Amino acid sequence: MMNTITSHKTIRKYKDEPIDQSLLNTVIKAASRASTTGNMQVYSIIMTTDKQIKQKLWEAHFKQDMVLRAPVILTFCADFNRFNKWCLQRKAEPGYDNFLSFFTAAIDALLAAQNAALAAEANGLGICYLGTTTYNADMIINILDLPSGVVPVTTLVAGYPDEAPGLTDRLPLEGILHIDKYRDYTPEDIDRIYNEKDHSQLTQQLLKENNLETLAQIFTQKRYTKKDNEYFSGKLLDVIKKQGFWDREMGTV
Repeated sequence: MMNTITSHKTIRKYKDEPIDQSLLNTVIKAASRASTTGNMQVYSIIMTTDKQIKQKLWEAHFKQDMVLRAPVILTFCADFNRFNKWCLQRKAEPGYDNFLSFFTAAIDALLAAQNAALAAEANGLGICYLGTTTYNADMIINILDLPSGVVPVTTLVAGYPDEAPGLTDRLPLEGILHIDKYRDYTPEDIDRIYNEKDHSQLTQQLLKENNLETLAQIFTQKRYTKKDNEYFSGKLLDVIKKQGFWDREMGTV
């Protein structure tokens, strides 16, 4: 399993080959064994193989072709709907209409998603996370008929790889690890930690294509701009409110 973890590759091209249901069950079973707050398992997984629904999800995920090419789409949702109903049916009054509960359920869903990803890769499948889930959560809610108390937080596409990309770069451990307390970064630390990323062949290619000076400018001016972040933040907060995770005392979003 350690080899699977350290050799993870994002796969965007998939073979036109279905995944056996027993293997899918193995992946979902692994997801269900993830750590969870209070053993509540406040998440749900929507497994989509229907071509018409995949077409709609393709639209929601910025028309990324892997959504159509991969045989299976797994949408992981923060879900207090099921737990709330259980409470009410057992003479208990749930108090989970707040942001903390959404965050708790989102953590549960993300832990389950990573377990699923590891199980899929350990069994010869490729996966790709779709960050666009939170960008267009409102569209996905409508497509998948998600009720109040349920918010999609991440998506995995899975299938047999039709490509063999190399490993993507990662920061050295000193860039992410702090001993005992957080130690803030000096300018020299930043230069050292980001040296490989700043000067990689891929970065040089991207700088040439975008006519920019630094990789950081590609992130701030092209990939994740302030304007886009503010827009999609507003959309997601509105979804969280509409789905019942924003109590009145917190005021408006």
